Amino acid sequence: MKAQRHHREADSWNLRLVGHCDLDGAGDGMHINLHRGYAFFSHMGNTGTSIVDVRDPEDPRLVGRIPAPPNTHSHKVQIVDDVLLVNRERLPPGLGGSAVRPWAAGLSVYDVGDPRNPREIGYWACGGKGVHRMTYWSAPYAYVAGGASDVDDQFLMVVDFSDPARPVEVGRWWYEGMHQGERASRSWGDDRTVKFHHGIPRGDRLYGGMWDAGLVILDISDPTAPTLVSLLDLDSVDGPSRCTHTGHPIPGRDLLVVTDECTVDDCKGIEFRARLVDISDEKNPTVVSRLPTPPGDFCSHGGRFGPHNVHEMRPGSWQSSHLVHVTWFNAGLRVFDVTDEHDPREIAYYVPKAPAGHPAIQLNDLTVDEDGLIYVSDRFAGGLYIFELDNA
Repeated sequence: MKAQRHHREADSWNLRLVGHCDLDGAGDGMHINLHRGYAFFSHMGNTGTSIVDVRDPEDPRLVGRIPAPPNTHSHKVQIVDDVLLVNRERLPPGLGGSAVRPWAAGLSVYDVGDPRNPREIGYWACGGKGVHRMTYWSAPYAYVAGGASDVDDQFLMVVDFSDPARPVEVGRWWYEGMHQGERASRSWGDDRTVKFHHGIPRGDRLYGGMWDAGLVILDISDPTAPTLVSLLDLDSVDGPSRCTHTGHPIPGRDLLVVTDECTVDDCKGIEFRARLVDISDEKNPTVVSRLPTPPGDFCSHGGRFGPHNVHEMRPGSWQSSHLVHVTWFNAGLRVFDVTDEHDPREIAYYVPKAPAGHPAIQLNDLTVDEDGLIYVSDRFAGGLYIFELDNA
């Protein structure tokens, strides 16, 4: 049918494809970090972590892999100096995982001074399903979303990597009602899942998604004792809202870009959104606008249609006070100008052709290097894509 052919073709505006690597058939991608000319590319399934030589971005090449333990996926990576952190979390049932078989739960630590030959130097263990995501932007602290036996789902743990071979947890934070001893004080019903997805640091603040509870701002001036500054229930003030994933501060501004992760196929349920939030009064953050929803018949293309994550502007990566890059699953990569926070405008997009055997692309996560090259993963099969703005 004509509609089916249309959605399988690439479509773009103001972005060009520089290079692509299908990861030798293991194109189920998630988090990407860059180091010494190599992309460390994590996988949704049990493949582990791929190492891709991107020194020639027009010809990225798979050169190695770090395997994942059985029944475990390692879909997040973070690198500071020559220290690589790789998460260990129980493989989800939809990807072949089991709550009955053993799995690894924690963080593996590698020396990547030689990027082609990572050397494991340490391990940090936690409980629950393991580590879902971590933010490690500067030594010594990593802000880790993981599990424990006495706290529901995942919460914040601060881990000290002063000695990468012997990481130590130094602080914790969870929202009241998440601890098993606090269930009577829960302020939410059974129709919501409240968990800490991950946090982005700026100064002595950490900004994060609390899933169905909205946006959280934490004071991390004392890493051993993070405290709550405010929680913005997005569903109440700009609903419907569920699955709040990221709260990212825009450099030089009292402004966050906040994404709700689309978690369902074919536009079932609510519309998932990306918002701009004013934090000039951090105890009373305010939604000022929404990023425009990509136009088109994406609901008929298959897969998820909605935002996932933004380019997280970690030190050494591309920084901007006015441009925001967002992965939008089957609507591909979208770039927005947020100079006027009350009127954000889309200025570029790229929707790659659907991978063979899949109805649509599902662009998942991304990072942008200091020269403006955009490295993006597909969630199920497409692998690594490298893009560049036409006017870069």
